[in-house]
Amino acid sequence: MKRRLLAGYLGVAVFVLVLLEIPLAISYARAERQSLTDKVQRDAVALASLVEDSLEQGASVPAGVQRIAQDYGVDTGARVLVTDSRGRRLVDSAPNGTTDFSSRPEIARALNGEIATGTRSSRTLGTDLLYVAVPVASSGVVHGAIRISYPTSAVDARIHRYWTVLAIIAAVVLAVAATVAAVLARWVTRPLDHLEQAADAVGSGNLAARAPAEGPPEVQRLAETFNSMASELDILLRSQDAFVADASHQLRTPLAALRLRLENLEPDVTDPGKEDLQGALREVERLSALVDGLLTLARADRAHSAPSLISLGPLVEERVDAWSALAAESDVRLRVELENEVAALATPGRVEQVLDNLLANAIDASPVGATITVSTRAANGWAELHITDEGRGLSESERSRAFDRFWQAHEGRDGFGLGLAIVRRLTAADGGDVQLRAGSPNGLEAVVRLHGAERRG
Repeated sequence: MKRRLLAGYLGVAVFVLVLLEIPLAISYARAERQSLTDKVQRDAVALASLVEDSLEQGASVPAGVQRIAQDYGVDTGARVLVTDSRGRRLVDSAPNGTTDFSSRPEIARALNGEIATGTRSSRTLGTDLLYVAVPVASSGVVHGAIRISYPTSAVDARIHRYWTVLAIIAAVVLAVAATVAAVLARWVTRPLDHLEQAADAVGSGNLAARAPAEGPPEVQRLAETFNSMASELDILLRSQDAFVADASHQLRTPLAALRLRLENLEPDVTDPGKEDLQGALREVERLSALVDGLLTLARADRAHSAPSLISLGPLVEERVDAWSALAAESDVRLRVELENEVAALATPGRVEQVLDNLLANAIDASPVGATITVSTRAANGWAELHITDEGRGLSESERSRAFDRFWQAHEGRDGFGLGLAIVRRLTAADGGDVQLRAGSPNGLEAVVRLHGAERRG
């Protein structure tokens, strides 16, 4: 954003400079050339007045006038040409052998009673020449013509110097504008950057983060509104946490009491009622498990990340050892395949929960005599956990829905469809992801990816 603001400010400055300086440069060049044309024309008219009487009487041009023409040419670098009424040369301050100039357009126009002006390029002098041709006339009769050819190098040099000054001014103005624009852009974007950082922090679960109220008034009001929203959100979530904690306590206590009462009734229940009693106990256990799952999912949704470097090998071995007894009861074998020194950035305690949920699902899905493989890998900056079972597996459409809450692929199985939803929330909170892939040749492979050790910091 800072770059866009800076580019916008500079774009406006360049537009204003172009709008002002280009017309000024063109106007100055035109004024300088017009001023030179007027000056040369006045000189030509003055010389015409000096030779008017001589040409009218058909006499030769006085020597004094010839000296004036020569001196003018020496002083200004111009060429002065005087012709008679037929265009034949009478005076030439820089003669080149030509005596008849009647075919020259400017001389023809002057002999026609008109004033001719213009510019042309001179290959001999290597510069542009301004020419002015005026008639020498009296009583409406043209007796000859005077042409002054004046080099434009001097006026061109002045124009170029003026343009250079304008360019320097433009460069200085742009430098000042860039400095001011950088300061203004920083003044505007810095509080927005702080606001963005605060929004990211709140989005990551740090509800104590606040944006400083600084910068333009509009940004200050935005920061104050954001801070107010974050405070309200913090209050609401704290209230929700309190409600969850209270609900947990209030639900677990009567459920435990109900289970105890049902178990105490077991000796007094006759055989026909024992099946109903066992069914009631199973439902109490399911309800307790559902409450625990919902509480775990709620905590995962609001979990605050504080990742640290965790070695996956010892952690995997610990959790596999903890689940080995349950796996043995189900006649399922747990196998561990570890790469050396695979470490991940994760919040302590989360990887254990992820493994517990995935191992529970794998054991539940595995047939008798199957093997569940738990492996670790390091790949492209990621630390990966692979849990592969040999069960029935899931189709592609089923895998796409497996992380939805309360969704189960097979009816009648234990559980409530919360385990994979919890795994995804816990993994995503640390910047990772989890995928389900088809096993080979059958079964299901769960792949958990977390940031590797090389991404630390």
